[in-house]
Amino acid sequence: MRTSRSMRPPPSPETALAELERQQLLRVRHTVADYAEPHSTTHAIVAGRRLLNFCGNDYLGLARHPEVTGALREAASRYGVGSGASHLITGHGREHARLEEELAAFVGSERALLFSTGYMANLAALTTFAGRADRVLLDRLSHASLIDAALLSGARLRRFAHADAAAAERMLAEPSGSMRPQRSTIIATDGLFSMDGDLAPLARLALAARAHAAWLIVDDAHGLGVLGKRGRGTLEHCGVDVREVPILIGTLGKAFGTFGAFIAGPAAVIELLIQRARSYIYTTALPQAVAAATRAALALAQRESWRRERVLALTAQFRAAAVTAGIPLAASFTPIQPLILGGAREVLAVSRRLFDAGFWVAAIRPPTVPRNAARLRLTFSAAHTEEQVGALVHALSGALHGMAQAS
Repeated sequence: MRTSRSMRPPPSPETALAELERQQLLRVRHTVADYAEPHSTTHAIVAGRRLLNFCGNDYLGLARHPEVTGALREAASRYGVGSGASHLITGHGREHARLEEELAAFVGSERALLFSTGYMANLAALTTFAGRADRVLLDRLSHASLIDAALLSGARLRRFAHADAAAAERMLAEPSGSMRPQRSTIIATDGLFSMDGDLAPLARLALAARAHAAWLIVDDAHGLGVLGKRGRGTLEHCGVDVREVPILIGTLGKAFGTFGAFIAGPAAVIELLIQRARSYIYTTALPQAVAAATRAALALAQRESWRRERVLALTAQFRAAAVTAGIPLAASFTPIQPLILGGAREVLAVSRRLFDAGFWVAAIRPPTVPRNAARLRLTFSAAHTEEQVGALVHALSGALHGMAQAS
């Protein structure tokens, strides 16, 4: 059987992998064998080596806190290690219900709805509330899950320049056109951007959304628990009332140290998600033991505000020392500190030098970040010490100097 000249088989996996390796874009997993310190993720054992971990998202140092792990063990002994079904069958338990109530109270919304991952929460939000006749405006550096969700919704997708509220406003003012009359518009953005460490201009975006009868959706996965006077995230930090944001998305595997995600919003919004969100309806519920652990972490985060203060203070210490050492940093005051080096080869070389020196700092390359914007993504935790931060700056300065000499 002849194959049409216009039809070609897809490239073999071997060819695709070889091309990724040629471009220095092949990702490599590192297996964490253990952690060297009790109740902390700061020292990881990787490939038989003890590494200081400066690339995780355990911002408040809660992932191995005894109260959190104790709550997990106790609930697992009572409810088991799995939920056994979706929320709408038999998988919704008392720990889920309590956690949803506590998350809603924490962010100041009427209701909250648990999801197994932040990716699934974003899929639910946009595919439930946007359709083929609608329009979605996304910040250009929004998380991949928001982009995928917008594409799957079938809505007309437009992307505005990063953190450029004026660009979003111009798009809002554009006529829908006679060919495809539009019903509604959604603006969606990260709150705290995970690769750049900067914030969305939420106050101005909220104002623009209100002026144009649009919805504002905020994925605050990295801001909740860290920013704001009470840890309520980027909205609180920017002075935006949660009522201006019909859908607020948060994750539980970062500042709260556990696993899962949630959407918070008005009661009717949450109820419609329960009825229509495919990524909620057609998946097994989060284990009750994880929900119990998250309740313990949420209580700790609210009770021990020093954790937020500490991680921000350590970040400030790092930035001050980096400036003194001549290390070029982006404009971020948050625990996410990107060091943009440009090329994949360069960022891999510095990451390897740091690894050899006992520091684990991930090399982030396209397509996670734009072309020619490969970077080290340094992150800080309340569990780090001042001495560890100082050692990181010294090692980073040496690695950059060594790379410059080698080139």
